[in-house]
Amino acid sequence: MGKKQKKEVEASPKDAFNSLIIESKNVQTVVLMLDSPEDEILLKACEAIYKFAEKGDENKMALLALGAVPKLAKLISHDDKQIHMYATMGFGVMATNSEVRKSMRQLDFLPSIIACLAPDDDVVVHELATLCLSSMSIDFTSKVEIYEKGGLGPLIQLLSSPDPDVQKNSIECISNLVKDYMCRVALNKMNGIFPVLNLLNSEYPVIQQLALQTLITISNDAGSRKTLFQNEGHESLLQVLDSPELSDLHADALHVLANCLEEAQNITIIRESGALEKFLLFVATSSFPEAQRHATNAITRSARNSETRNIFHQEGLEKALVILLGINNDAVKIAACEAVSVMCSSESSKETFRTEEAIVQIVPLLTSDNVEMREAAALALANLTTANSSNASAVFDAEGVEPLVKLLTEPVDGIVVNAAATITNLALQEPIRASIQNCGAMTAIVEPLKSTNTLVQSKAALLVASLACDINGRTELRNVGGLEPLVELLHSNNDEVRRNACWAVLVCGKDEPTTAELCKLGALEILQEVNQSSSHKNNFSDAAVKRLLDHNAALKYSLTGYLSFNDIITDGFYDPGWIKPGMKVLPLEELSNQEVNQHRPILLINAKRADGHQMAGLSAEEKLTETPSAASNRFPSSKAYSKDKPSSKGRSRGKKEEEKVKEEQPQSKIEEEERNKPWECPYDVLFDAYLSEITRNILPLLSIREQIVALATFVSEKMGGPIHKEKLHEFNWELHIADLKFELKSNIIPIGKIQKGVYYHRALLFKALADRIGISCSLVRGEYNRAWNEVMLVDQPTQDVIGLFIPPTKYIVDLMHQVGNLMRTDSPDAAHYESYSSCKHTTCKCCKQLSWYLDHFENK
Repeated sequence: MGKKQKKEVEASPKDAFNSLIIESKNVQTVVLMLDSPEDEILLKACEAIYKFAEKGDENKMALLALGAVPKLAKLISHDDKQIHMYATMGFGVMATNSEVRKSMRQLDFLPSIIACLAPDDDVVVHELATLCLSSMSIDFTSKVEIYEKGGLGPLIQLLSSPDPDVQKNSIECISNLVKDYMCRVALNKMNGIFPVLNLLNSEYPVIQQLALQTLITISNDAGSRKTLFQNEGHESLLQVLDSPELSDLHADALHVLANCLEEAQNITIIRESGALEKFLLFVATSSFPEAQRHATNAITRSARNSETRNIFHQEGLEKALVILLGINNDAVKIAACEAVSVMCSSESSKETFRTEEAIVQIVPLLTSDNVEMREAAALALANLTTANSSNASAVFDAEGVEPLVKLLTEPVDGIVVNAAATITNLALQEPIRASIQNCGAMTAIVEPLKSTNTLVQSKAALLVASLACDINGRTELRNVGGLEPLVELLHSNNDEVRRNACWAVLVCGKDEPTTAELCKLGALEILQEVNQSSSHKNNFSDAAVKRLLDHNAALKYSLTGYLSFNDIITDGFYDPGWIKPGMKVLPLEELSNQEVNQHRPILLINAKRADGHQMAGLSAEEKLTETPSAASNRFPSSKAYSKDKPSSKGRSRGKKEEEKVKEEQPQSKIEEEERNKPWECPYDVLFDAYLSEITRNILPLLSIREQIVALATFVSEKMGGPIHKEKLHEFNWELHIADLKFELKSNIIPIGKIQKGVYYHRALLFKALADRIGISCSLVRGEYNRAWNEVMLVDQPTQDVIGLFIPPTKYIVDLMHQVGNLMRTDSPDAAHYESYSSCKHTTCKCCKQLSWYLDHFENK
């Protein structure tokens, strides 16, 4: 055998690179490898980066710093499935870091990631791609981009994936996406609600939780709620509630169902299935306060519909709300109070709440430390007591008055509004109103009247109107300074505020002191201005003006020129003449301080002495003798009553003693005492004497007609007697009046001092005297110093009308010419007597003389 030769090894080409196995422990080197053109190196680099990034956020940040993110983004769409898979996995893991996501948003990678959701792709790719989208969907801009790039549809498809991780990532991403309205609508259109509902049957609690969170969000949309019920979503939710082992999901399930109660038809569906009662029981007995709060708020929104409210009442919602009022959680109690407020739109619910003792539980909440609690409780009581006296009594019995009054001083407008509304409802009952006043409600309401919030102003004014029904309330309001801010509200441009303020003024104007204070504050002028505006005028403003004038005859006569049969002239009445609307009528004290002027005098009616007594039982002579020095108060001249008051020894001796005391005092001290001395209305001794005389001589007359004629004769005698029409110009009454003003050193003349009086003097005296002895008459101011009195008398029946009702006839009493003559108001003589301008007598000398006088004197 020959010797064997050794086999030669075949040489490699000179331009070929021999294979090299690389092992690197440097991440920077691996990142550089992502740029390799060799698939094997790319695969190993992507795999290594995925495993490195999965270890923690520090590694993710290191990869970000080395520029791995954009390189991985390019490899997501690589043709090699393994490289594609590991690049997607690495990219998905890195997306869980917020800083990495910021960098990712600068790249256009979403189409590549969404493409990974294709059904034919690997489950692992699905898992990491959905993880990436789930992380990116946290940011709003990425939500919009995922939706616009068509990512929602594939995500809905993956909800049915057999892999729980894919399901979890997909539903989490959808849960984030549907927070945007467009995505909610799109989910419904893509029939995505049913797959979400199916996830409630998952064996993984996290998936169930995410599905419920998604349903909570989409159930805020009406279209989604409709689809949810069409897919019998309420049945699935009730099954969750029926499962004790799913108790951790009960809160979210309640929330979804509560949202679905927005539509009445949904409530009807739940009711027909017998589940509504079960739902209300879950709400009342749930151990999750947050779920109870959400459900109760949803019930509140739904109960604003009358049909739904009726269904709730029939299912016993009131009992459930009473249970919630006893829950030891402020948020739940607040929600329950708000639900009670809405349910009170139904009268039957109000009754149920009272019988279930809801009021007893709500009243203590008024003193809670929680501001929202106090506001919600006050609102509930306000609605419970509206037009329901029984509930108002229940609040009173539960000792709710005092805490409600204290709430009026709260700085929170909502609390004040609700408390004021409740107190207004309670004040409709007189015993409760007295209790409210005793708690200081009038004092507490002053600050709300000054509020800048129109709703607070409106409710405060309405409360004043309800509490000022009796004199005690009005007196307290006046003493605490509540009238001034009330009058200011009359200026309000808010219709409701102005209306309620007018209402309050109307109520407050029931007594003279309050009326006087209101007029002093300018209420009358403001109301007149309001009534002149067609947009600001209201029924209460007109009635308030009439009320103020009814209790101030002087103002009424000055502004309207008319006092009715029911208007009584009392002591202190004065007539300053005709006042134009809008002009302020000055009080008598201010008028008394004016210098004597050329204007017509102010006529005064006052039979009340400075010491507050009247001498009705004395004769005229005795009264003149007993007149004190105070009778000439405000009239410096001692001649004022010298013609009417004969001196007496007792008076002279008293005067000497007074002068002796004054001489002993320093002059400056006397002047200071005079200045500090309060003003007193001048006492008219002669008018007081007239009262005694007519009481003695005219009042005993048997018939009203006889009394009227006798009183007319009396007035005429005191005012200069009858004056013939043609000699009226010879009756120098103007000079007599001027003398009195000069003598008294004042523009104010007591009516009893006038001995020469014409129409308006006599008519005023007649009315003042007639009111004191019970003769009903009116006082009407005419033009050109005319005034007259009207009386109502029943004419003597004729034979053919005996036994039938005869209406009284209105007559004018002649006090000037044919004294005592009673003229029917529709007669020509009455027209002449009333006014020169309406006189039908074309040749009347009296009218011509009056015209000449007016042209030469009055008009100049």
